[in-house]
Amino acid sequence: MILLKLYWSFLLIGFGSFGGLSMIPQISNEVLTHGWMTAEQVTDIVAIAEMTPGPLGLNCASFAGMQAAGIPGAIAANFGVLTPTLTLCAVAAIFFHRFHGSRVIQWILTGVRPVCLGMVAGVLISLSISNYWSGTALNLTGIAISLIDLYLLRKRKVGIPTVLVFSAAAGLVLFGVLGLPA
Repeated sequence: MILLKLYWSFLLIGFGSFGGLSMIPQISNEVLTHGWMTAEQVTDIVAIAEMTPGPLGLNCASFAGMQAAGIPGAIAANFGVLTPTLTLCAVAAIFFHRFHGSRVIQWILTGVRPVCLGMVAGVLISLSISNYWSGTALNLTGIAISLIDLYLLRKRKVGIPTVLVFSAAAGLVLFGVLGLPA
Protein backbone atom coordinates (compact mmCIF):
# COMPACT_ATOMS: atom_id res chain seq x y z
CA MET A 1 0.00 0.00 0.00
CA ILE A 2 2.82 2.43 0.85
CA LEU A 3 4.39 1.76 -2.56
CA LEU A 4 1.17 2.85 -4.30
CA LYS A 5 1.00 5.94 -2.09
CA LEU A 6 4.61 6.81 -2.96
CA TYR A 7 3.94 6.29 -6.65
CA TRP A 8 0.76 8.37 -6.56
CA SER A 9 2.32 11.18 -4.51
CA PHE A 10 5.30 11.53 -6.81
CA LEU A 11 3.09 11.18 -9.87
CA LEU A 12 1.14 14.22 -8.64
CA ILE A 13 4.43 16.03 -8.01
CA GLY A 14 5.62 15.21 -11.53
CA PHE A 15 2.40 16.42 -13.16
CA GLY A 16 1.92 19.39 -10.86
CA SER A 17 5.30 21.06 -11.05
CA PHE A 18 7.68 22.33 -13.68
CA GLY A 19 10.73 20.50 -12.39
CA GLY A 20 13.71 21.74 -10.44
CA LEU A 21 13.15 23.98 -7.46
CA SER A 22 9.42 24.27 -8.15
CA MET A 23 9.07 20.68 -6.93
CA ILE A 24 10.39 21.32 -3.43
CA PRO A 25 7.18 22.70 -1.85
CA GLN A 26 5.14 19.82 -3.29
CA ILE A 27 7.67 17.21 -2.21
CA SER A 28 7.80 18.71 1.26
CA ASN A 29 4.02 18.81 1.54
CA GLU A 30 3.56 15.20 0.37
CA VAL A 31 6.23 13.59 2.55
CA LEU A 32 5.25 15.60 5.63
CA THR A 33 1.52 14.96 5.13
CA HIS A 34 2.06 11.22 4.87
CA GLY A 35 4.53 11.23 7.78
CA TRP A 36 7.28 9.64 5.70
CA MET A 37 9.83 12.25 6.79
CA THR A 38 10.33 15.11 9.22
CA ALA A 39 10.85 18.73 8.14
CA GLU A 40 14.54 18.41 9.02
CA GLN A 41 14.86 15.29 6.87
CA VAL A 42 13.18 17.08 3.96
CA THR A 43 15.72 19.88 4.25
CA ASP A 44 18.50 17.31 4.26
CA ILE A 45 17.24 15.43 1.20
CA VAL A 46 16.84 18.66 -0.76
CA ALA A 47 20.41 19.66 0.12
CA ILE A 48 21.73 16.22 -0.83
CA ALA A 49 19.62 16.14 -4.00
CA GLU A 50 21.07 19.50 -5.05
CA MET A 51 24.63 18.22 -4.57
CA THR A 52 24.24 14.90 -6.35
CA PRO A 53 24.22 14.53 -10.13
CA GLY A 54 20.86 14.25 -11.81
CA PRO A 55 17.51 16.00 -11.72
CA LEU A 56 16.40 17.37 -8.36
CA GLY A 57 12.96 15.72 -8.50
CA LEU A 58 14.39 12.32 -9.29
CA ASN A 59 17.01 12.59 -6.56
CA CYS A 60 14.42 13.71 -3.99
CA ALA A 61 12.11 10.88 -5.06
CA SER A 62 14.94 8.39 -4.58
CA PHE A 63 15.83 9.66 -1.11
CA ALA A 64 12.23 10.09 0.07
CA GLY A 65 11.15 6.69 -1.26
CA MET A 66 14.18 5.05 0.33
CA GLN A 67 13.39 6.70 3.66
CA ALA A 68 9.74 5.65 3.52
CA ALA A 69 9.99 2.07 2.18
CA GLY A 70 13.57 1.16 1.29
CA ILE A 71 14.62 0.27 -2.25
CA PRO A 72 11.09 -0.66 -3.39
CA GLY A 73 9.92 2.75 -2.15
CA ALA A 74 12.68 4.52 -4.06
CA ILE A 75 11.71 2.64 -7.22
CA ALA A 76 8.00 3.44 -6.77
CA ALA A 77 8.71 7.15 -6.14
CA ASN A 78 11.03 7.31 -9.15
CA PHE A 79 8.45 5.71 -11.44
CA GLY A 80 5.89 8.17 -10.12
CA VAL A 81 7.97 11.27 -10.80
CA LEU A 82 9.08 9.93 -14.21
CA THR A 83 5.64 8.88 -15.47
CA PRO A 84 4.60 12.39 -16.64
CA THR A 85 7.83 12.90 -18.59
CA LEU A 86 7.74 9.45 -20.13
CA THR A 87 4.06 9.87 -21.05
CA LEU A 88 4.58 13.26 -22.69
CA CYS A 89 7.65 12.01 -24.59
CA ALA A 90 5.77 8.94 -25.83
CA VAL A 91 2.82 11.06 -26.98
CA ALA A 92 5.16 13.52 -28.70
CA ALA A 93 7.04 10.66 -30.40
CA ILE A 94 3.80 9.10 -31.64
CA PHE A 95 2.55 12.48 -32.85
CA PHE A 96 5.83 13.29 -34.57
CA HIS A 97 6.11 9.83 -36.17
CA ARG A 98 2.55 9.98 -37.46
CA PHE A 99 2.78 13.51 -38.84
CA HIS A 100 6.47 13.99 -39.66
CA GLY A 101 5.77 14.10 -43.41
CA SER A 102 3.01 16.67 -43.03
CA ARG A 103 3.53 20.05 -44.69
CA VAL A 104 2.08 21.78 -41.64
CA ILE A 105 4.59 20.09 -39.33
CA GLN A 106 7.42 21.03 -41.71
CA TRP A 107 6.25 24.65 -41.67
CA ILE A 108 6.03 24.59 -37.87
CA LEU A 109 9.54 23.15 -37.58
CA THR A 110 10.82 25.72 -40.07
CA GLY A 111 9.51 28.41 -37.72
CA VAL A 112 10.64 26.70 -34.53
CA ARG A 113 14.28 26.25 -35.57
CA PRO A 114 15.12 29.97 -35.82
CA VAL A 115 13.22 30.64 -32.60
CA CYS A 116 15.34 28.03 -30.79
CA LEU A 117 18.50 29.48 -32.30
CA GLY A 118 17.42 32.95 -31.18
CA MET A 119 16.75 31.70 -27.65
CA VAL A 120 20.19 30.08 -27.45
CA ALA A 121 21.78 33.27 -28.81
CA GLY A 122 19.84 35.33 -26.25
CA VAL A 123 21.09 33.15 -23.40
CA LEU A 124 24.64 33.34 -24.75
CA ILE A 125 24.50 37.13 -24.94
CA SER A 126 22.90 37.43 -21.50
CA LEU A 127 25.49 35.14 -19.89
CA SER A 128 28.32 36.91 -21.69
CA ILE A 129 27.17 40.28 -20.41
CA SER A 130 26.82 39.05 -16.83
CA ASN A 131 30.13 37.16 -16.91
CA TYR A 132 32.36 39.49 -18.89
CA TRP A 133 31.03 42.91 -18.05
CA SER A 134 31.40 44.26 -14.54
CA GLY A 135 29.84 47.63 -13.98
CA THR A 136 31.44 49.89 -16.55
CA ALA A 137 34.41 47.76 -17.64
CA LEU A 138 35.12 44.50 -19.36
CA ASN A 139 36.27 41.67 -17.13
CA LEU A 140 39.50 40.91 -19.01
CA THR A 141 40.52 38.18 -16.58
CA GLY A 142 37.26 36.30 -17.14
CA ILE A 143 37.64 36.70 -20.90
CA ALA A 144 41.21 35.36 -20.69
CA ILE A 145 40.07 32.29 -18.72
CA SER A 146 37.33 31.68 -21.31
CA LEU A 147 39.75 31.97 -24.22
CA ILE A 148 42.13 29.52 -22.54
CA ASP A 149 39.18 27.17 -21.96
CA LEU A 150 38.21 27.42 -25.61
CA TYR A 151 41.79 26.68 -26.67
CA LEU A 152 42.00 23.68 -24.34
CA LEU A 153 38.67 22.29 -25.55
CA ARG A 154 39.06 22.87 -29.30
CA LYS A 155 42.78 22.69 -30.02
CA ARG A 156 44.17 20.51 -27.24
CA LYS A 157 41.07 18.26 -27.00
CA VAL A 158 41.13 18.41 -23.18
CA GLY A 159 38.04 16.89 -21.54
CA ILE A 160 35.27 19.08 -20.16
CA PRO A 161 35.74 17.97 -16.51
CA THR A 162 39.43 18.92 -16.67
CA VAL A 163 38.60 22.31 -18.18
CA LEU A 164 35.99 22.90 -15.46
CA VAL A 165 38.54 22.11 -12.74
CA PHE A 166 41.07 24.40 -14.43
CA SER A 167 38.53 27.23 -14.66
CA ALA A 168 37.46 26.85 -11.04
CA ALA A 169 41.08 26.82 -9.85
CA ALA A 170 41.94 29.83 -12.03
CA GLY A 171 38.92 31.73 -10.71
CA LEU A 172 39.77 30.91 -7.10
CA VAL A 173 43.37 31.99 -7.50
CA LEU A 174 42.82 35.07 -9.65
CA PHE A 175 39.66 36.43 -8.05
CA GLY A 176 39.91 34.94 -4.55
CA VAL A 177 43.57 34.74 -3.59
CA LEU A 178 44.98 37.54 -5.74
CA GLY A 179 41.83 39.64 -5.39
CA LEU A 180 41.54 40.76 -8.99
CA PRO A 181 38.27 42.60 -9.64
CA ALA A 182 35.51 40.38 -10.96
